[in-house]
Amino acid sequence: MSLVNLAHVCSHLQNASKARLGLTSIPLTNMHLRLCLGMQKQGFFSSVQVAGMAPPIDTIPSPESRSELTDALAKEPWLAYDTSAVDSSSKSSLPPEYQFTVSENLPRSPGKRRIWLGLKYFENYPVLSEMSLVSKPTRRISMASSDLGQIVRGRKAGYINGLTRPGECLFVSTDRGILESRECVEKKLGGLLLCRVI
Repeated sequence: MSLVNLAHVCSHLQNASKARLGLTSIPLTNMHLRLCLGMQKQGFFSSVQVAGMAPPIDTIPSPESRSELTDALAKEPWLAYDTSAVDSSSKSSLPPEYQFTVSENLPRSPGKRRIWLGLKYFENYPVLSEMSLVSKPTRRISMASSDLGQIVRGRKAGYINGLTRPGECLFVSTDRGILESRECVEKKLGGLLLCRVI
């Protein structure tokens, strides 16, 4: 697990959201993909797609289709919600929070594969405003679930400040994947602290 690459991803995503980009990409690794899916589950991204160096075509709607979609949603707003997850007959090998789309023309070379992320904005402000690394490449910080419980409650554990701001998340690498700190406390898991997202 390379924390140097994760530091680059954190600064890239923070800069992309401050620049008001709608779509950005990062290199495809297992850690980056699991972190992005965890962030999408927490509401920071609108879409996570794996594709090549060019953005997936289905993420760039034409102006005509955009106006048709807004007209259709004005008449029937319930169409905006995906009902496929509610259908119990559709069985998937992945849990619903870890599902993403893969482009049909994915390059064979792993170096040319990218994760394309749809950034979200609310009232003209980015949903992802700050993203910083907690563990550094030279200092890895691991915590038990009891210490994570202190952080979730807003208290300081060690020299890591608690989660005090609304919507603030702390992502932890555990033996069950990358989880948010509140999930780790619920499942009584500890692990390596990765990044803090506000």
